[in-house]
Amino acid sequence: MAVLSVLAFVAPAADILAQAPTDGAAAKGVSRADAYYHFSMGHLYTELAGAYGNRGTYLSKAIDHFKLAIQADPSSSYLAERLSDAYVQAGRLNDAVTEAEDRLKKNPDAIEARRVLGRIYARLIGDTQNNRINEEMLRKATEQYQKIVAKEPGDFDSWLMLGRLHKVAQNSIESEKAFSRAIEIDPTSEEAMTGLAMVYSDLGDGKRAMEMLDRVARQNPNLRTLTTLANAHEQMRDYVSAAQVLRKALEMAPENVELKRALAQNLLFSGQEDEALRLYQDIAAAEPKDAQTHLRVSQIYRQKRDFVKAREASERARQADPDNLEVRYNEVNLLEAEGRTEEAIAKMKELVDSGEKKSSSQAERGNRAVLLERLGLLYRSGEQYKQAVETFRKMEEVNPESASRAAAQVMDTWRQAKEYSKAIEEADAAYKRFPKDRTILLIRASLLADMGRGDEAVSEVKKLLDGKSDRETYLALAQTYEKTKNYGEMGKALDAAEKLSMSSEDKQTVYFMRGAMYERAKNFDAAEAEFRKVLEVDPENASALNYLGYMLADRNVRLEEALRSIDKAVKLDPNNGAYLDSLGWVYYRLDKLDEAEKHLRQALERVSRDPTVRDHLGDVLAKKGQLKDAIGQWEISLKEWEAGAPSEKDPAEIAKITKKLEGARIRLAKESSGSIAKPE
Repeated sequence: MAVLSVLAFVAPAADILAQAPTDGAAAKGVSRADAYYHFSMGHLYTELAGAYGNRGTYLSKAIDHFKLAIQADPSSSYLAERLSDAYVQAGRLNDAVTEAEDRLKKNPDAIEARRVLGRIYARLIGDTQNNRINEEMLRKATEQYQKIVAKEPGDFDSWLMLGRLHKVAQNSIESEKAFSRAIEIDPTSEEAMTGLAMVYSDLGDGKRAMEMLDRVARQNPNLRTLTTLANAHEQMRDYVSAAQVLRKALEMAPENVELKRALAQNLLFSGQEDEALRLYQDIAAAEPKDAQTHLRVSQIYRQKRDFVKAREASERARQADPDNLEVRYNEVNLLEAEGRTEEAIAKMKELVDSGEKKSSSQAERGNRAVLLERLGLLYRSGEQYKQAVETFRKMEEVNPESASRAAAQVMDTWRQAKEYSKAIEEADAAYKRFPKDRTILLIRASLLADMGRGDEAVSEVKKLLDGKSDRETYLALAQTYEKTKNYGEMGKALDAAEKLSMSSEDKQTVYFMRGAMYERAKNFDAAEAEFRKVLEVDPENASALNYLGYMLADRNVRLEEALRSIDKAVKLDPNNGAYLDSLGWVYYRLDKLDEAEKHLRQALERVSRDPTVRDHLGDVLAKKGQLKDAIGQWEISLKEWEAGAPSEKDPAEIAKITKKLEGARIRLAKESSGSIAKPE
């Protein structure tokens, strides 16, 4: 080999060594020149081995030189890392472990041997991403690094590694300590700050996690730090902030398609549909065969209720990838959005049947279970409860891992069908099978509250407060108190949930539930204030628009404002039975009876067992002089109230309907007798 070629390998080694920690070496008076020489030669032989198919001769020489470099500078974590890499490259892990352990038997203070052992044990931990962890190797690696930092408390690399190991072991407290110590040693370390941020996230401290990541991004705003920060915002469901960070990243790499996709997705999730659509259209123009991008365009147009363009984009996605499950699934969603529920069910059944013969692998069985669940939900939305239950039960047959979710859906289906005895029977059976499943426990608690067993329900929900998912638990607790009409305790639960709400979306949920609480407690001004807080954050929140408008219409005040609010909600979700009922009711208040009847009948097509809709339609028909039909609606309304859960029954409403019904019957009898007595 020519001298120039050798120097080409040695020169990069000098650059690398210059970046390696050397303060410890200088303090102990080691030979930096010897360490540098042997490191350079080790690096050279490692490169030569790579160039010639990991030739054993070169790797043996590399290992020998790295050992000599460590002898010259025993405090260098970097040299220990390179030695362990060389052993791995040579496939001599057992030799490395045996050699290091022999050294430690002779000299327990041989820190460089512990570093080599720690690195090798760490390599043998396994696949942490898929939770395939060798617990023994994790324990051994942790022990070595604990002994290293006890001997050399200023060793930054070892503290950093210790933080990572504790995190893999899910020991968040010790991981936090290790990363914090690493940051004390090097306050500018991105790795340590990012690691600590992830620990804070594990501990549920989203605020400190975000502060740490923001500090990293401000210190060194590059693509890696910015995308990490954006991902953290996504995990917190703060899509607005994620989009802001990704815009900065895209300025650094304007042609990066993956960044464009990530930005478009966060814009979409944060309600910035038009900007997201423009980005997706740009990507589609550059990559016309990208089915996923056309699919996203279709989904946005579907949300905007432009079904013609939604179908055009869906067709382009299908042409690009005709067998794509998500593309075919989008057709079901389009049909449902158009209110064509039966067609959506038929299309969904095609999807389910097409995957039946392919359900051999676990992934395929999982996908089929998801499709069955979607079909069951479509049946349920169409009030075909028996078919829904049968479909949900098939989920477990196809994929036993979906058993608890299937059980939860069966419970909820019987609840919506007002078959409460069947629902509680299913709930008790599921509780015995899955005593630790949160979803099962929460639905069962909700059913207990429905059945008037409020204290028992509250007790069951409180058991789920574990410091991990407490926000969701407090919201469930608030719903339980709502069913028992204990609005004081409901307010306390919502206050606790609000403190744990990091994103604006999370806070909207709390505001909405608090608004509903105030409305039920007849504190209408406070309720309106809460709904307006929701709309300040999200002016397109259909639920808040509807609730606010209905509250005004029901009190017969500011009816034009109520109409605008409800009409906007219906345009956002035209197939929602509750919104259609509200629209019919406000038209009744405005004495526009034909419009009122039309929308109330549309509502009944979707929620035929809602006693309030029946009552409203009865009022409209009575005012139109169709007394017999009105009586029929009120009779059905009372039957539905009777069939409802004890927690849902409103004695005042039932009394009002009963009074109207009795008055109408008397009036109808008088009119009938009068018409008989009257001569032709």
